[in-house]
Amino acid sequence: MSKELDISTKTCIIERDGQTLIVTLNRPEAKNAFNPEMLMGMYRAWRFLDEDDDLMCAILTANGDTFCAGMDLKAGADGESNTTNEFMELMAKVPNVHWQALLRDNRPSKPLILAVEGYALAGGTEILMGTDLRIAAEDATFGVTEVARGLYPMAGTSIRLPRQIPYCLAAEIVLLGRHITAQEALDWGLINRIVGKGQALAEAKLMAAELCKTGPIALKAVTRSLREIQTDVAEADAMLLSDELANPVFASADAKEGMRAFKEKRPAVFTGK
Repeated sequence: MSKELDISTKTCIIERDGQTLIVTLNRPEAKNAFNPEMLMGMYRAWRFLDEDDDLMCAILTANGDTFCAGMDLKAGADGESNTTNEFMELMAKVPNVHWQALLRDNRPSKPLILAVEGYALAGGTEILMGTDLRIAAEDATFGVTEVARGLYPMAGTSIRLPRQIPYCLAAEIVLLGRHITAQEALDWGLINRIVGKGQALAEAKLMAAELCKTGPIALKAVTRSLREIQTDVAEADAMLLSDELANPVFASADAKEGMRAFKEKRPAVFTGK
């Protein structure tokens, strides 16, 4: 049974469901376009995920039939950001708070699962780049259209996308602003799987349940390896970096418990130590 946390905002609902944090964009009347209140909620969620040792992973999803239409361009064009005093105070202390919210900077150290229904455009696709496992409903549509509007995709898509899918496919999305279907996203390797309409969150919860069975120390180390040791690092150097991540894992009590449980043919009881 999930429980809403007091770090939620009106446009970003944050719930704890066992060892999983569920972050729900909640501005369906505006196609879940990002506004300051939503960014503040996401920032709080990612920092809370890092700080709470009992949490293993998070799911990012949205209410309504559109996942996210990106930045609220109407507010930007009118010069009306609707920024709360609290958000302004936070930005004064954490200048890149919006980039942390959008998973460009300082991503949480635990796996992030994306559950998309409907359109995920501009920033709605950009935030995808910062997640690790991605579920999309069959009606999902992805695209980065900033260039078509004379803008630049500053949340990192032009950097991350060519590292995650082939260069020419990344260029087609970023330069031509082409919208792609869920099936194309799956074929291109942008998402993990497609489910029926309305089933993305349920599938993400099943995936989260599998993550929650793993050893927390190992899970964080492997997540770091996937994100930080890219294919442009020479293999020999990459192996040394991998060893640095692996050594503390094998020295942990959890590693001993995992091997003992395997030998005894029982589920492991991990403690994060």
